[in-house]
Amino acid sequence: MTASIWTRFAKNRDGNFGLMTAVLLPILLGSAGVALDFTNAMQIKSKMQGLADSAALAAASSMAQKGMNEKDAQELATDYLAGQILANGIDANATPEEKAAQQEAIRKATAVSAKTTNNSASSKGYTVALNTKYTMKLNPITSMIGGQSITLNIAATASSSSETTNGISMYLALDRSGSMSFVTSDRNTLRSYCDNYTNADWPSVAFYWPCYIRKIEALQTAATGLFTSLKTSDPKNTLIRVGAVSYTDETQSPTPMTWGTTEAAKYVAALPSVPTGGTDASGAMTLALNALKSSNTTEATAHTAKGNATFNRYIVLMTDGEMTGKSANWNPALDRTVRSQCETAKADGIKIFTVAFMAPDKGKSLLSTCASASDYYYEPEDMTDLVNAFGDIANKAAKSAVRLTN
Repeated sequence: MTASIWTRFAKNRDGNFGLMTAVLLPILLGSAGVALDFTNAMQIKSKMQGLADSAALAAASSMAQKGMNEKDAQELATDYLAGQILANGIDANATPEEKAAQQEAIRKATAVSAKTTNNSASSKGYTVALNTKYTMKLNPITSMIGGQSITLNIAATASSSSETTNGISMYLALDRSGSMSFVTSDRNTLRSYCDNYTNADWPSVAFYWPCYIRKIEALQTAATGLFTSLKTSDPKNTLIRVGAVSYTDETQSPTPMTWGTTEAAKYVAALPSVPTGGTDASGAMTLALNALKSSNTTEATAHTAKGNATFNRYIVLMTDGEMTGKSANWNPALDRTVRSQCETAKADGIKIFTVAFMAPDKGKSLLSTCASASDYYYEPEDMTDLVNAFGDIANKAAKSAVRLTN
C-alpha cells in the first residue's frame, strides 16, 4: 500500500515545480553566496600575501643594509604592512575610515620574528618571518550556512645577507598612449566627479559620475610601489640603477640611468593625466637596449665603481594596447620589430618583464613572447592586479640583494 502511494506521488506532476523550487532555492542561493565569498577571499589573500612579502623584504633588507637590530626590524615590518594597508586598503572600495580600521586590525594580528646568524667571519645572514591574519565578513547568504566570517592566515619569510655585491640596472618602457586615458573598473572614491574616458566615446566624455581611476593613474600607483620596494632594498643607492622612457606613436624624452629610483619616480609621476597618441614601443625598446646592452660598458663601469662584482640587467615593457603607430589599426610590421628587439635583448642576457595591462589579444601575444619566462609576463585586468604585478617584478629583481624564501 505504501509503495503504491509513493508511486502515485512520483508520477503526479501537480505542483512539483513549486515543491522543487522550495527545496532547491536555499541550496542554490547558498552555493552562489559561497562562490562569491570564495572568490573575494582569494583576491584578498593574494593582495595580503604581496603586502606581507614586501614587508618582510623591507625588514630583512634594512637589517643587512642599515644594520638595523632585530627589535627595530620587527617594528619596521609591522609598520610597513600597516602603512600599505592604510595607503591601499585590502578592499579597493573601502572608505578611508574602513582602511584605518583594517590597518589597526592588521597591526594587532601581526607577529614578526627577526633573527641574525653569523654565516662566516665576514658575513651575517638575516631572516624575517611575518605572520598575520585578516577576518573577512561573509555575505548574508553564506552566513546562514557557514557563520559570520572566516579568518585568512598569511605568512611571509625573507632572508638577506650583509655580503651582497650584486647590482641591478633596470630600464622601464611605459605606454602613455591615448588609451591610457581610459577608465579601469576601480572606483576613485576620493573624487565625486571626473572625466571618464572610454574607447566608445574617446575623445569626448560620456559621463562624470561615479568617478573611475584611469589606466595612467593605475600605472603611476603601481610604479610607485615598485620604486618603493627597490628603494627599500637599496637605501644607500649603491646597488640599483634605473632609467625610464614613455611612448605613444612617438618616443618621449627619457630619464637616463641613475643610481636609485628618485629620478624615475619623478618621471612617472609627471606623465600626463590625459595621454594621447598611438602606440609604438620600438623607439623605447631601442633606448632600453642601447642603455643595457653588454657592448655598452657604462653600466658595468658604474657598478664596478660601487664595488658591485656583478649586476643583472632588466627591461620592464608595459602596454595596454597593440602596436598601431599613428593609426588606429594594428601594424604587423611594428609588431615584428618589437619582437625582434626583444629577442636581441634576451640573446644579450637582458631579462625582460612584460605587463599587458587590460590589453587586446595582439598586445598580449606580443608581450607574452617578449617576456624572458612565463612568470615574467603579467596580464593585469584592474589596478589591484597591476599593483601586484609591479610588486612581483620588484621582488624578483631585488632577489640579487634580498632573497624571498617562502
